[in-house]
Amino acid sequence: MEFKCGYISIIGRPNVGKSTLINNMVGQKVSIVTWKPQTTRNRLLGIVNRENAQIILIDTPGIHQPKNQLGKYMQKAVNSAISGIDGILYVIDAEKPIVLEDEKMIERVLKEAPAIVLLNKIDRVDAEKIAEKIKYLGEKFPKIQAVIPIAAIKGKNIDMVFDEILKILPVGERHFDEDYYTDQSIRFLASEIIREKAFRVLEKEIPYGIAVIINSFKETKNIIHIDADIVVQKDSHKGIVLGKNGETIKKIGTYARQDLEEILGQKVFLKLFVKVREDWRDSRNFLRDFGYNSKDL
Repeated sequence: MEFKCGYISIIGRPNVGKSTLINNMVGQKVSIVTWKPQTTRNRLLGIVNRENAQIILIDTPGIHQPKNQLGKYMQKAVNSAISGIDGILYVIDAEKPIVLEDEKMIERVLKEAPAIVLLNKIDRVDAEKIAEKIKYLGEKFPKIQAVIPIAAIKGKNIDMVFDEILKILPVGERHFDEDYYTDQSIRFLASEIIREKAFRVLEKEIPYGIAVIINSFKETKNIIHIDADIVVQKDSHKGIVLGKNGETIKKIGTYARQDLEEILGQKVFLKLFVKVREDWRDSRNFLRDFGYNSKDL
């Protein structure tokens, strides 16, 4: 049996479930998951190793109109993830209508690579409506490789997605060792998990002006020590993140530590601080400090 290896980009509008999908397919936490759209800011690689294939999945920010330098960076990340790729998973929220933006993007990606359209969140939608969407997409875009209804959060029909991916992957050797599941560093994953928990605890109090910097990451035999800054845009936000008597930041730290210990398989001592950097999302220098790829800024 020939071995296959290739890159598959996961594309779609904000909040359609791309990060949940990649985490499910990889079987490990690679990308943060929150109810807020546009929380994935970098291109993230998730690596699926099978007996006959290595599938390198690229999670991308949601497609949207950028309003600041960070937004422009995110859209450049999407554009570069479409070019020179072996295949594309285009994800649509099955709960919502198929909009013109989706149709234009599907037309665009079909010019770049074979595309599989995934209708996600089918566990929340009537089966008849799902069938109508599948028929519409199949007739509108006959060049689509397949239209697959899925529920990423439950893993429903994910095996069908893998089957279709294997049909379009090129023959080739592994690009990564088979024990790798992401190309991201542990430091980066730690910063993303802290950011995810901040979104979870703060809910709507601070929309998107949050970043996380890992100041130190020290591993010893029995424990990992992590010091990190949660960065906000305004002085008024600092008090919200800290909370009364520091209760809010303690919650963020507790949730983050629990996830980190599960992923790293080791005890974690986590110290969090809050820093203010006004309008950091429009500063190229700040974005570089936060780990965003300088060539995309």
